Amino acid sequence: MAFITDNLGTILISLLLLVAVGFVIYKMISDKRNGKSSCGCNCASCPSSRMCHSQKKTKE
Repeated sequence: MAFITDNLGTILISLLLLVAVGFVIYKMISDKRNGKSSCGCNCASCPSSRMCHSQKKTKE
């Protein structure tokens, strides 16, 4: 019991950080399932634009 009382501040801050990280992860998963994106809609300057908008191959 002395350990808990000596480190109560550290334990509370750690729990708050754990809850905050858990909420962020939950929100990211929820947004992904709902089809939302964090894209800024500026594909011209995005280095990962090929991953989002793959180009269709055309038959010649």
